[in-house]
Amino acid sequence: MTGGCVPGGPLDAGFAREVLDAVASGFTDQVHFTEEMMRYPSLRGQEHTAQACFYDALASRGYAMDRWAIDVAQIEGHPGFSPVKVDYSNAVNVVGTHQPGTIEGRSLILNGHVDVVPTGPLEMWARPPFEPSIDGGWLYGRGGADMKAGLCANVFALDALGRLGLQPSGVVHVQSVTEEECTGNGALSALVRGYRADAALIPEPEENMLVRANVGVIWFRVYVQGRPFHVREAGQGANAIEAAFRLIDALKKLETTWNQRRSDYPYFDSLDHPININVGKIAGGDWASSVPAWCTLDVRAAIYPGVEPKDAAEEIETCLMERSSSDQFLADHPPRIEYNGFFTRGYVLEEGSDAEAALARGHALSFGAELESFVTAGYLDGRVFVLYDDCPCLVYGPLSRNIHAFDERVSLESVQQITGTIALFVAEWCGLESIP
Repeated sequence: MTGGCVPGGPLDAGFAREVLDAVASGFTDQVHFTEEMMRYPSLRGQEHTAQACFYDALASRGYAMDRWAIDVAQIEGHPGFSPVKVDYSNAVNVVGTHQPGTIEGRSLILNGHVDVVPTGPLEMWARPPFEPSIDGGWLYGRGGADMKAGLCANVFALDALGRLGLQPSGVVHVQSVTEEECTGNGALSALVRGYRADAALIPEPEENMLVRANVGVIWFRVYVQGRPFHVREAGQGANAIEAAFRLIDALKKLETTWNQRRSDYPYFDSLDHPININVGKIAGGDWASSVPAWCTLDVRAAIYPGVEPKDAAEEIETCLMERSSSDQFLADHPPRIEYNGFFTRGYVLEEGSDAEAALARGHALSFGAELESFVTAGYLDGRVFVLYDDCPCLVYGPLSRNIHAFDERVSLESVQQITGTIALFVAEWCGLESIP
C-alpha cells in the first residue's frame, strides 16, 4: 500500500484486508499490553498507576502528551457535572494527541475509561481478579472487558496503520479518563479542558453493536434515623434498618411507575424493563443486641433521555417523603437524601450521521456482517460528547461476559475484530498520509 486515503470515501477492499492483517500481526502484543494494564487495580482513588502505564505507552509512540487530575472547581459549574464526595488527587486523565503533517482529514477522539468497579469477595472468583488469564478464547480479569480491552484497542488500531507506513491525516486525541463508573466527571473534565473533535468513538463492551440510546443515572444516599433501645425493650425503639426496608419498597414502586412510562420515550418503548432503581449498598446499626439507631442506603436510579436529573430527583424525594408521612416513626423523623455521584442525563445518538455510516462500513469489512444498534440501560460517557458538544459519539465495542460481576471476561476474537473496525474507521474518517 502506498500513498494515502482520501477522507470520507469508502475503503478499497484490498486495502481493508491489509489493515486487518496489520491488526492481526500486532494482536499478540496488544493482548500483552491489555494484560499489563489489567494488573493495575485501578479502583476509585487508585487510578494513577494504570494511567502512568498508559501515559508511558502513548509517549513512547511519539504522541503529544497531557496529564492532569480532575479539578472540581473547573467543572462544577458545567451542566454535565455530577456531585463528588471523594478526593480527586489520583483521578488522573491522560490524553495523547496525534498531529498529522498536513491536516486534511476530520478530527477524532478515541476515548476509554481506566477506572474499574470493586471485585466483591475474592473467594467468589474462579481466578484472582487482577491476575489476567486466558481460557478458551476469553481474557479473564477485572476491568478487562470494562473496558481496558477497548482502551488498548484504540492504541493498537493506530499502531496497525503505522505498520503500513501510514498515519491519520486528521488530529486524533487518544483519551484515557477516570470516574466513568461513578460520576462521568473524567470525560467532562477533558471536554472542559478543550478536547473536541468531529466525532468520538468509545469501545465499551457492547456485544459488537452500536449504542443508539442510553439512560441517565442518579446516585444518592438515604440516611435513616432510628430510636436505639436495648433489645429486651425493642418495642420502645424504632429500628432504622427495618424502616429503611419500607423506604426500599417505596422506591421499587417508583421504579414500576417509571417503567410504565417507557412508551413515551423513543427506543425504550420496546424494552420490558429499561429503568432500574438499584439499592447497591446498605449499612446500619452498631450492635446485635441494640435496636439500630441508623441505616444508610446507597442507590442508583436510571432515568430516560430527555428527563432532567433535578426533576427525577424531586420525584424520588417526593416518593420517600410520602412513604415516610404514613409511617408512625418516620413521619417525625424523615430520611435525609444526599446526591453523591452520577447526576447525568441520558442521550440518543441520532441516526444518519456520516460517522455512523463510516463505522458501519468498517464493521462490515471486519466482521462480514451488518452493524446492529441497540439501547442500553447502563451509563456511558457518550453523553458528554452528544449532549454538550453536539459531537456524534459511537459507543461500540467487544463481546463480554460478567462485567461488574465475578469472572469478568472479554472475547479475544471480538477484540481483534473491533480493533480492525476502529482502524478502518480511522482510515476512512480521518484519511491517511504517509508517515514522514
